[in-house]
Amino acid sequence: MTIKPVILETLPPDLDKQRLPQHVAVIMDGNGRWAKQRGMPRIMGHQRGVDSLKNLLRCCDDWGISALTAYAFSTENWGRPLEEVEFLMTLFERVLRRELKEMMAENVRIRFVGNLTSLPRSLQDEIARSMEDTKNNTGIRFTVATNYGGRQEIVHVCQAIAREVQGGKLDPETIDEGVVEKYLYTEGLSHPDLLIRTSGELRISNFLLWQMAYAEIYVTSTLWPDFDRQAFHLALRDYQQRQRRFGKV
Repeated sequence: MTIKPVILETLPPDLDKQRLPQHVAVIMDGNGRWAKQRGMPRIMGHQRGVDSLKNLLRCCDDWGISALTAYAFSTENWGRPLEEVEFLMTLFERVLRRELKEMMAENVRIRFVGNLTSLPRSLQDEIARSMEDTKNNTGIRFTVATNYGGRQEIVHVCQAIAREVQGGKLDPETIDEGVVEKYLYTEGLSHPDLLIRTSGELRISNFLLWQMAYAEIYVTSTLWPDFDRQAFHLALRDYQQRQRRFGKV
């Protein structure tokens, strides 16, 4: 007899609603390994990974978490095989076109961050359309880091601030963390409370380097395509066992 998994539609009773992270970030690692274990091409792992991301987004919304940021494609991912990169670009575009109506219905506000000008023109158009169409939605804030690198973002901030100083619009003595925040790709978005990395890798891979200063980091050996509500429940339970002191006693 096959036992069906329990679908956790509502917040599990062992979690404190008042102590949930308001912003969760995820490094979705392990798609290729998941496919390889099953004798499939790597691209099938990426396809399955899209379903995991959709499920996590809906779970965050169901459980009262207001923001989710996903690391979809890094600046270093261009070094992957050309066939895989081309598939990912096509996949992003196809998913955006297919899911936009549903995101509107579920009041999702989507935003893409990274160096978007290097992406294929057709994908840029879909990204612009999805952000424009959902900009007034008031539900969960869904941020997708695409062609994103944390170091690249910090360089971008430095260049923007330098231009302001050079143009006489900004006094160098007034530059503080608040000024830096204004030039981040994620400007206006709270910093992640919890970073989840799947597949057991113990690194943050150039992801949100500024924003992760005080995020709690949770690593699981679960491969991303297998990351479901039960796995997310375990991550949140671990998070709620931590004491977040932010450098204080």
